[in-house]
Amino acid sequence: MLVAGFPAGSFAANCYVVAPAAGEECVIVDPGQDAEAGIEEILREHRLKPVAVLLTHGHLDHVWSVAPVCGAKDVPAYVHPDDRELLTDPAKGLSLGPGQQLFGGLELTEPDDVRELADGAALELAGLSITVDHAPGHTPGSVTFRTPAGPGVPDVMFTGDLLFAGSIGRTDLPGGSHEAILASLTRVCLARPDETAVLPGHGPQTTIGRERATNPYLRGLAPGNAGGSSPLTGATPRPADGPNKGF
Repeated sequence: MLVAGFPAGSFAANCYVVAPAAGEECVIVDPGQDAEAGIEEILREHRLKPVAVLLTHGHLDHVWSVAPVCGAKDVPAYVHPDDRELLTDPAKGLSLGPGQQLFGGLELTEPDDVRELADGAALELAGLSITVDHAPGHTPGSVTFRTPAGPGVPDVMFTGDLLFAGSIGRTDLPGGSHEAILASLTRVCLARPDETAVLPGHGPQTTIGRERATNPYLRGLAPGNAGGSSPLTGATPRPADGPNKGF
């Protein structure tokens, strides 16, 4: 499987292009701020044809370029219904003060073709089998995408802002829930094999095994113990790459 990615824009949200191999169809995951040029470079280099855009959640740093990317390629965007309104009203996912404008009055539009995701959905796109897991907590409509890397090879999981290397997503923004994110981490992430590769929404890639062993936010959590304690319950987690790199 071919996975190429880059941190997009000032928020450094990871955008990924995923395909079975060079010269094939592909999907694009989380086209964030000013992502078009980076996506085009990857498509040219690997001779790829996009057939869909997949969104792990609706925060602006992950969906900024979804409409222009989908429009230019005539492809659908997939998002969970609980986050769909953020595609046109991203301010609802942020804590703005009275009268405060979003990036000088930035306005977003939905792509022409938006398809809604459901927990446990099995997508067959670009020759890839992709499983969707609803994972609320960072946002109500956060999801992960996982796909086998090949015969006998562990899954690759795109976790968005659910799980990072050494950290987890913040829960202090509108729609966030610390209890919900702990339950999602337990059900969606910790139930996966240690070898599962984690490609997060910010920062470097990791594995489920590494995070199970070293991530302080996961201490005390285990499958079947979704309500287990965390050493930082009630804290405000931030992305692993720093408090100002994402939402």
